Amino acid sequence: MGEGKQKAKAVRKRWIIIFTAALCISICSGCQNTPEDTIVRQKKSDNIKKYESNGDGAKGSQEGKKDGQGAESAEEKEAPKVLEAPGHYKNTASYEDGALVIDTDAEVIVPEGDRMNTYKVAAAEMDQELINKITEAFFPGAEIYDGHNYFQWTKEQYQKDLTMLKKYKAEGNLDPFDNGVYDDTGEPVFDIDLAIADDEENMEHAPDTVEKVKVTPSFGLEWTDESGEKQIDEGRFEGVAETSHGAYSYMVQDSDSHTADVRVLIQKVTEDTTNFRMSTHWTEGRYFIDSEHESAEEGKQPTLSEDAILGLMDVPYEEAEKTAKEEIEKLGWDWELTDWDYALLKSIHVNPTKDNLRDIGYIFYFNRLLDGIPVTFTESYGGALKDMDSTLIPWSYERCEVIVGDDGIQKIEIYNPYKVEGIEMENVKLMDFDSIMKIYEQMMEISNANMLEYSNSYTVHIKRIQLGYTRIYDPTVDSTTGVMVPVWDFFGGSDSENQEYMDKNSGEHSKQSFLTVNAVDGTIIDRGLGY
Repeated sequence: MGEGKQKAKAVRKRWIIIFTAALCISICSGCQNTPEDTIVRQKKSDNIKKYESNGDGAKGSQEGKKDGQGAESAEEKEAPKVLEAPGHYKNTASYEDGALVIDTDAEVIVPEGDRMNTYKVAAAEMDQELINKITEAFFPGAEIYDGHNYFQWTKEQYQKDLTMLKKYKAEGNLDPFDNGVYDDTGEPVFDIDLAIADDEENMEHAPDTVEKVKVTPSFGLEWTDESGEKQIDEGRFEGVAETSHGAYSYMVQDSDSHTADVRVLIQKVTEDTTNFRMSTHWTEGRYFIDSEHESAEEGKQPTLSEDAILGLMDVPYEEAEKTAKEEIEKLGWDWELTDWDYALLKSIHVNPTKDNLRDIGYIFYFNRLLDGIPVTFTESYGGALKDMDSTLIPWSYERCEVIVGDDGIQKIEIYNPYKVEGIEMENVKLMDFDSIMKIYEQMMEISNANMLEYSNSYTVHIKRIQLGYTRIYDPTVDSTTGVMVPVWDFFGGSDSENQEYMDKNSGEHSKQSFLTVNAVDGTIIDRGLGY
């Protein structure tokens, strides 16, 4: 990542992300104490103990069709729904003299099945057994090396890089890695003179040769830093696996005193992903396909259409999906593919166009199934803190993402695998759809009203309403145990405009939930916090 100045400039070039963050803040504030006449009950730690069960029988299931003899036909029988709801919901509500508009034109997704339960879950311990399982699933038979010295440069490599940089400078190419320029000065983000000075200094201390060191993935491995000091990776492993499909960086991070999160990151070693001068990262296509931005400072920003992305794609979707599924199936966990998007490898400092993308592929999202019903994927990681002074230990959601490109797996990222410890409440009683929608309509006004502090007009477009599961927890009690509960999520985009800028996002491909409502008791769940 770049220095603070570079980050600030990059952020100004991504208004979409700014307003996504602002919206998350607004939703958080909307989850605080609401007006006295609100129909939404406030969350309390003992609410879950008050959940009611429908009993052993399936409730509200659809009646099967009958054949000509009056008996139910197996071929014609429809799978029962956990809840009766329309297939589509449409409504437009206007507030503040039309400055705030909630435009709902959404598909309603209700999972098949005759019941939903609540489940106890706990954080899976990132121990040696789990590390071995992940290693055997993704790198069977691979040679794995210590990652600290794998990419260390020799004197020869520094000299080669130094010669190349000086050549670029002599030719007047001050931005050879397409990192972009600062908005106010027009100067390249990449400082070629500083890079040359760094090469000259580092070359004095660089070794003549670097030996790769074979290791077994585990915590507590010892390594030597550039100064010759011995270091020990407690709660962390960094390695490189050499496979028949190429080399992959392989990192495992355990929880610590600041977070309950654990993480596994696997990424293909390529020039684009390992050259620290390029400052690239993978991002999702939805942030650009559905969006338009124009500002007085930057003018109208270029957009990237879905047709343009598909025109650059070298791998068919079906092939990429098959590759991702086969890889995750090796873990043997109850995860299924539930969503996907386009994956774009780009410089962090520039908006993507069809001419500046480094690589392209598909990103697949895998989620846990509970009795055949999936945990709903949203772009929120959860595990945020209410404020910077909080001393609570946050715990983000379970998450699994796989990026596949034209030469196979590019990246696998796994956060916080759960252990499902059993059903807490069987066949839990859900609120009816109309009651949920009354809560939605009131809370969308409350949670988005403060956006008018930043915009003259603000419109939310809700395109998808989905019933599924999410995990909640109480960090004041325990940051490693929680409950999977049924929730309604409302996905979409937003338009925001004032004298200085205009942002539009249709929400057609959105994974952003503007509101999450507990389907059992109607309380509001803050997706950012995870409860």
